[in-house]
Order: sequence, then C-alpha cells, then structure tokens
Amino acid sequence: MIVAVTDIHGNASMVKKLADELSGLDFEMILIAGDVTHFGNGVEAKKILEPLLDLGRPVLAVMGNCDGRDVSEALEELGISVHNRRIEINGKGVVGFGGSNITPFSTVWEFTEEEIKRGLEKNYRAGDIILTHAPPHGTSLDRTVSGLHVGSQALRKFIEERRPPLVVCGHIHEGRGVDVIGETVAVNPGPLFRGYYALIENRKVELRRLR
Repeated sequence: MIVAVTDIHGNASMVKKLADELSGLDFEMILIAGDVTHFGNGVEAKKILEPLLDLGRPVLAVMGNCDGRDVSEALEELGISVHNRRIEINGKGVVGFGGSNITPFSTVWEFTEEEIKRGLEKNYRAGDIILTHAPPHGTSLDRTVSGLHVGSQALRKFIEERRPPLVVCGHIHEGRGVDVIGETVAVNPGPLFRGYYALIENRKVELRRLR
C-alpha cells in the first residue's frame, strides 16, 4: 500500500497527525507530491517531514512550485528526492518531477513543458509510478475554482503515450480526486494542510481525511 501526500504548505501539526495515524498501518512507502513548505526553506522542510521519516518506511518526494530554492537541496540531503530521476523501492520504480508548469504567478519552481517532457521521458521505464507536483492537463485534477484547466500538457501527453499505471500529483488544491486517462489512474490526494491524503493499493484509491 502506498500513502500519497501533497501540499503540506508548512502545516507541521497536520504532518504529525498523519504520522500518528499511519503508525498503525502496514504500508510500503510514502509519496510526497510537493509544496512541503509555503515559500519556506530547507531547514523548515526537514523539520516538517521528520515525523514521517521517523516511521521508518521509504519516503520519496519532489519539491512544489511554492517550496523555497533550497528545499530541493534539503530533500536531496535527506535522501528522499526523486525530482528528475528514477528510484526503485521494493521492485517498484518511481519517476519524479517537481515544481509546476509555467503559471501567471512566477513562483519559485516552474518549468517549461519541454523540460517536464524531457525529465519524464529520460527516466521512465515501463510500469513505473509517476510522482509530480503538477497534475495532468484536462482532468478533474487540474481544474481551478474558475473552471480553467491549468495542469501540464506534457504530462498529459506522456501519460497517453507511455501509459504508466499510476500518477500521484497535487498543486491544485480544489482538484482533489481520482481520474483515469486510458489505462492510467491519476490521483490528487488533496492538500494535507487541510487534512487530506490518500491510500493506494493495486491502483485502488481511498481518499482520506485526518480524524
């Protein structure tokens, strides 16, 4: 079973609550889809993630567009960064890409669609899980309150062409949910700062809220 988390935005108390709830569960790994901080630094990110790391299970993470510049370095130092790389855990490959596609807000970590495409394509092997901050374009996961679809078109095209079994993403807080693109299950667990997370087993998704 995989625990999927995103958009913590500096809420350390919710991370502690999640760690307490997970302590009684048998799970394989935790995937964190970015925005650990809210424009915070690497020291803050390490402190926020400590309760999850202390659970003793594998954790993989990418930075979000609202993470400070050195948060990426902090994730590297913790040995949990999967941005622009592939890591294998218990025979399951995970390919990550952090930040977001270009936004109107000039946030910290933004990439062109071509950069996202290259990062995914160079690392992916058939059957790998994809962990991104940005959701795929044109789904229920990337629709804003105003109804606009603002996700990554490169990620959407990659999913259509390469058909990964599972994509875990975040970024759009109101895009919490599950969508299916061909053979791919895509999950936005919803922002943890509001208490949301997801459990995924054999591509079956349970959206949860902390009690």
